[in-house]
Amino acid sequence: MLFIRQENLKTGMRLAKPIYNKKGVLLYERDSKLTQQGIESVKNFGIIGLYILEPAEPLPPMSADDIEFERFQMVSSFIIRDELKELHDHGKQVQMQNLVASIIKGYGRLDRKINFVQNLRSREDELAKHSLNVAMLAAMITHKLNVKLSEQNDTVTACIVHDIGKLDIPDEVREKKVRTEDDEKVIFLCRKRGESLLESAFLSTPSIKRIVSQASQLEQKAKDGVDLRKEKVVTGAKVLLVANRFDTMTAMNDAEEPQSEISALRYLMSRPDVYDKGVVDALIQSINFLAPGSCVELTNGEKGLVLAENPRNILEPMILCFSDNRIIDLGQELLYGDLKIKDMMKTLDNRCIMDNDMLKKAGMKA
Repeated sequence: MLFIRQENLKTGMRLAKPIYNKKGVLLYERDSKLTQQGIESVKNFGIIGLYILEPAEPLPPMSADDIEFERFQMVSSFIIRDELKELHDHGKQVQMQNLVASIIKGYGRLDRKINFVQNLRSREDELAKHSLNVAMLAAMITHKLNVKLSEQNDTVTACIVHDIGKLDIPDEVREKKVRTEDDEKVIFLCRKRGESLLESAFLSTPSIKRIVSQASQLEQKAKDGVDLRKEKVVTGAKVLLVANRFDTMTAMNDAEEPQSEISALRYLMSRPDVYDKGVVDALIQSINFLAPGSCVELTNGEKGLVLAENPRNILEPMILCFSDNRIIDLGQELLYGDLKIKDMMKTLDNRCIMDNDMLKKAGMKA
């Protein structure tokens, strides 16, 4: 599989992922050949590029959940981009209620874990995709926390609009890799203006602005070394803080490599003074981190297959080593105390490499 930038796409290339229009209608199925019309569609949608299969490469597996996840992300990110602009420019909500309802319907009532796969972001769609992902994570987390529907609704809404102030950040500041103290002041003022905008736009639901403001305050206090376990804040602010950090760490863009879900989770778990343990546990219950069949690399250089999750510690599953078929239970600290999972093995498009055939041969269910 190769990632081909928009300007280098050619007719006849085989698609590794489907292409949808803004309404979610399938335009090109996986494994279909790219046409000139398809290339024009990619340009019109502002997509950086596409994942392309090499000539003899078999089509990689994708579950129905994975395909729907990508379709939902593409459609909803367009809606969020328009909604944030309308809210910013005119202080009006147009599709917000329907958008929040669709996120909760699709991801706020799940009875199973899903694969949360990041897609490549451009400068133009970065804000919309980030806002959507944070909202989707919040929908799943609040469901596991059994919060009331009204509270779930307000939290998801707050996650969609929490970064609206970024629309005011000047391009010359936004695009800097290293920011000065003055740049940070500009960003701070833009965020504050965004919070003021939310106050007037959501007069009937003040909890939305409260969630955004409290999460922003928590983030600043964490930078100052404050133990946030002593802070009295609403659950939605704690959820926003976790979902925002997780998505930020694992986001894919063309400027830098993302951190893996395991690295992000390890960081969240290591900072209970900042990230609420109950919220992080709800995140673990919502998405697949080390599902059976996942291929991983260990800190000793060995590579292996996850045979079974560890309900006591998601980062310490049972592993089948590829080199000698030895089974290692990382949960047995007396035997394997120093041995850890270094990272997940991934494909170019950021999907965890799965080997369900080997899992079945080991006598485990895929």
